[in-house]
Amino acid sequence: MKILANDGISQSGVDALQNGGFEVITTKVAQVQLEKFINEHLIDVILVRSATQIRQELIDACPSIKLIGRGGVGMDNIDVDYAINQGIHVINTPKASSNSVAELVFAHLFGMVRFLHQSNREMPLEGDSRFKDLKKAYALGSELRGKKIGIIGFGRIGQEVAKKALGLGMEVIANDHFLESAPITIDFFNGQKITITIETTDLDTLLKESDFISLHVPVQENYVISTEEISKMKNGVGLINAARGGVVDEMALIKAIEKNKIKFAGLDVFEKEPNPEIQLLMNPELSLTPHIGAATVEAQDRIGTELASQVIKLLKE
Repeated sequence: MKILANDGISQSGVDALQNGGFEVITTKVAQVQLEKFINEHLIDVILVRSATQIRQELIDACPSIKLIGRGGVGMDNIDVDYAINQGIHVINTPKASSNSVAELVFAHLFGMVRFLHQSNREMPLEGDSRFKDLKKAYALGSELRGKKIGIIGFGRIGQEVAKKALGLGMEVIANDHFLESAPITIDFFNGQKITITIETTDLDTLLKESDFISLHVPVQENYVISTEEISKMKNGVGLINAARGGVVDEMALIKAIEKNKIKFAGLDVFEKEPNPEIQLLMNPELSLTPHIGAATVEAQDRIGTELASQVIKLLKE
């Protein structure tokens, strides 16, 4: 059987699939050429990340496809229900990238409360001429310890964020449509562990009480955070979106920053990828990364091996 890993796959994933008897093709095929390539090479499995789109038209045009795999969590670039109705397996890797995404959340948080997102812009330009001025400008940082972090969406990634927050001495406020509570187990290097149960609460309470808010939900029909939700937040709140573009109303976010309602925000995902709005790119109160939540060596290895194990189980065993 032939596998096209169109958005790439780790070498560990390639090795596992080849050892399982699959031919793995890692050629990057342009979206417009994908149908032709799949049919010419009789591809059985297509593995993608967030770049490649697998829509109904492509599924109908490529009868050789038996399985579609998404390296990562969100599958809004795949017509999942339609594929399943056509008898095609659809898989993803929800466990593999949770820790990497959670660590990126705190990279943004640590950076923003100490103004690193601004200092890293200003120091190369004016560090030699305005050193004392910049030191004064960034003198009023704050600690995370003792602050309240609101986590919207308390699945695997949200719970990983909670682990790190608890380790820092933060209070966790969680909201989830499907969970009333979740045990959060923190493992230490010496084999010891501690488990804390977090009870979820309603969204309004989270918005009103949180010092920082981090989103970990899939794409919704409507914005999760827009003008109404922002109005309920504390003045000077910090916001992080490392979930999906489109869950935060970006223009409402910009207005809230201009009015000092939101002090700063960290964005790893955008409504218009790969061309984010210029108002976001130029705003000094934003800490920005180009959708790299799962982009660590460790996460990519886990994604590759998790995809491989699922493919082998579904098509070989």
